[in-house]
Amino acid sequence: MKKCIIKKAIVVRVLVLLLSLINSCSLNNQKIYKETRLALYTVVTVTVYSDSKQKAGTAIDNAFKELDRLGKLLNFYAEDSEASLINKYAGIAPVKVSKDTLDVIDKALYISKSTDGAFDITIGPIVKLWDFDKHVVPDEKTIKENLKLVDYRNVVIDKANSTVFLKKKGMQIDLGGIEKGYAADRAVEILKKNGITAGIIAVGGEVKPFGTKPDGDVWRVGIKNPDRKTNEDDVFAIVRLKDKAISTSGGYEKFFVKEGKWYHHILNPVTGYPAYECQSVSIIENDAPDGFPTGIFVLGPQKGMEVLKRLGMDAVIVDKNGKIFVTEGIRDKVELIEKNLKPY
Repeated sequence: MKKCIIKKAIVVRVLVLLLSLINSCSLNNQKIYKETRLALYTVVTVTVYSDSKQKAGTAIDNAFKELDRLGKLLNFYAEDSEASLINKYAGIAPVKVSKDTLDVIDKALYISKSTDGAFDITIGPIVKLWDFDKHVVPDEKTIKENLKLVDYRNVVIDKANSTVFLKKKGMQIDLGGIEKGYAADRAVEILKKNGITAGIIAVGGEVKPFGTKPDGDVWRVGIKNPDRKTNEDDVFAIVRLKDKAISTSGGYEKFFVKEGKWYHHILNPVTGYPAYECQSVSIIENDAPDGFPTGIFVLGPQKGMEVLKRLGMDAVIVDKNGKIFVTEGIRDKVELIEKNLKPY
């Protein structure tokens, strides 16, 4: 099991890189404490400012415990998770779930409605057809058959009884596109409860800063260059954040090339195949906006920008031709290091 987790974590790259965090100096007796572990099948880094090594260590441990707890509830691949239990009883009966699972699914459905179904947690049957480790491309007939099971409108939530029901037998929800953002927000809550007033947590492509840095400066977060051939640490833009989170989805995160064709893990719920209109989508919001980057990625830059404007959300988008789109609300907070990126 441990080898499996490590293998999955290797292919799930950290999409957003933290800048100007690691140094040896202390300000106002506050030192930086940082720890990286595997959680939620990805690499998680928790960085905090504290005047006590013991307090920082306890807070970080408790944050990781929370991430592990949520992972056990929401894991698509674990047979004993609440997500898997919902899938098991698809078309049979509603399943009583915890508040966390209910909240995540409720938010997922909101994102689906907001993106016209471009983000859809019922894409599970399609996800299981693809194997990015073994470079398996499903045949078109099988994809079309399984697409009949993909429709977020067939997910029924009963908040009064805390149940979730999938209307069709064979339906499967995959919360991988939203669970990391929710988990990042919860982990920050745990850190605050443990006396940490400032820090930053990175769960895969979800980056959630909180509090004020001891030097009074804003948080600076770099967005990775989506070119698959660039160095892992190359960034094309830096975003200055205050009381905001950033979430990034990119086609370079998990992919393979077969017979000259590039296939990545961001699948279009309508076609069952990868979406190719964008290279990278980073969304900035008060809470971790996990789910929205995937939906906007699938919609493409034009429709995506329209949705973002309607919702009042900010983003940095790189389209398939390397063109960079920045919403008006954050143009003064984004520094473009590279203005011309390579096309797909």
